[in-house]
Amino acid sequence: MEQAEPAEEVPTARNRKVVLREYITRAPREDDMLLVDGGAVPLRVPEGAAGPAVLLKNLYLSCDPYMRGRMRDNHNSYIPPFKPGSVIQGLGVGRVVDSTHPGFSAGDIVSGMTGWEEYSLIEKPEQLNKIQQSDIPLSYHLGLLGMPGFTAYAGFYELCSPKKGEFVFVSAASGAVGQIVGQLAKLHGCYVVGSAGTNQKVELLKDKFGFDAAFNYKEEPDLTAALKRYFPEGIDIYFENVGGSMLDAVLVNMRMHGRIAVCGMVSQHGMTDPVGIHNLFCLVPKRIKMQGFIQSDFLNLFPQFLDDVAKHYRDGKIVYVEDMSVGLENAPSAFVGLFSGKNVGKQVVCVSQE
Repeated sequence: MEQAEPAEEVPTARNRKVVLREYITRAPREDDMLLVDGGAVPLRVPEGAAGPAVLLKNLYLSCDPYMRGRMRDNHNSYIPPFKPGSVIQGLGVGRVVDSTHPGFSAGDIVSGMTGWEEYSLIEKPEQLNKIQQSDIPLSYHLGLLGMPGFTAYAGFYELCSPKKGEFVFVSAASGAVGQIVGQLAKLHGCYVVGSAGTNQKVELLKDKFGFDAAFNYKEEPDLTAALKRYFPEGIDIYFENVGGSMLDAVLVNMRMHGRIAVCGMVSQHGMTDPVGIHNLFCLVPKRIKMQGFIQSDFLNLFPQFLDDVAKHYRDGKIVYVEDMSVGLENAPSAFVGLFSGKNVGKQVVCVSQE
């Protein structure tokens, strides 16, 4: 009688993960998140998976301001909140360890929504994008060639309808989105001014990203007067990233038929009682178009965006700056730093380079 062959032993690995302690109503702090040992995970897609799935080893994780909204107990947003006690989710780049989906094989590099952990089981792998490795760093697929870059591209071209020679203002201009908006505007032949929160970032905008001018908003007691100084003829396009007093100052400096693309309002993220806007009536006599947007509204443009921006980067027409934190344990502090302007450029966490 033949003996059955012993079952193949499946290798395992420890899986550390970052979980949300509880919902918050203020600005996030490091202790709102907890690094926990998730125990040993088999490096195979479990046999009991509901459908085709992919097991990822996470390499890079993206820190993005929108994630702050997912820490609130708010079920009326465009994306559901995190669950307290569960792993935080965000965009990432990972390597496929195992796959039962015909579109993915072990060794593939992919980007998409994953967990803040060392290994993630992706049960909707059709939402992942394969990355063709090239001369462009993998982490750039979370910024320049990822969601922030596409946000800049879609917002600027689709909502702002730019024309050569127009006057463009970008707030939070050294961040992941702002740095790309400014460079696209320059390539389009616009006059571009950016604001940032440190003198180092101001110099970066002018010297690295090629903005025509830039200023430190913290050193301007009167933002309305500052914008009048930089835009004596007014602003045609405002790419809005901060809200609050900056938006109020912009409204009175806009030109006739100006366009405002509302990407985010980072100054309001930590407030339970958001600051109101006083100058909205400017929209009427100046016929200003002001519109909020989400990059996923324009996914049909994503292939064109990848081609255009990758070419600009390779041709040296666009440069890119990222702020890399190393180690999953440093993810909470990297994320929290977004809301005090600690990061210089796109904030990314390197989990592993294997």
